[in-house]
Amino acid sequence: MTRFEISQTDDTHVVLGKLTSPYGVKGWLKVYSYTSPMDSILEYPEWWVRQGETLKRISIVQGRRQGKGIVVQLEGVDDRSAAEALAQTDILMPKEALPELSDDEYYWHELEGMAVFTQAGERLGRVSYLFETGANDVMVVRGDSDSIDKRERLLPFLPDDVIIEISSQEGRMVVDWDPEF
Repeated sequence: MTRFEISQTDDTHVVLGKLTSPYGVKGWLKVYSYTSPMDSILEYPEWWVRQGETLKRISIVQGRRQGKGIVVQLEGVDDRSAAEALAQTDILMPKEALPELSDDEYYWHELEGMAVFTQAGERLGRVSYLFETGANDVMVVRGDSDSIDKRERLLPFLPDDVIIEISSQEGRMVVDWDPEF
């Protein structure tokens, strides 16, 4: 199983990253990418950016890795003040524009909200979100009204070890995990 680190924003779009701040004086912007690997965000020639309640489609003119991050030049953003107007905006993509994954691959937004059960059928809660640690990804599972308790658990996302089964259709996963841990 492979995961792709993209967070859900609503029913039709996912957040790929964020335009953080201007880079230089010619309208370039720094990008914080939620994709893995981080520069795969540049594979999408067009992005949607959210400014307030408005979604705006914008094309990438150029993009590259710069140091430990990414910088982009966007169509129509030709100076620092135009770049400043886009700073701190989310980069979105319609879900239907995301590449199809094989049966054993999942986008993180597909896992968020899934009910989590032990192999004995005990409900631990729902996947709240996932994050990277370097060694492996981690799922944050929060207890809910139907779970055995209200605890928050950090479960390593280790397919075939901790993660036994994922059913996207049922919105649930089965894990090999001691509820006391």
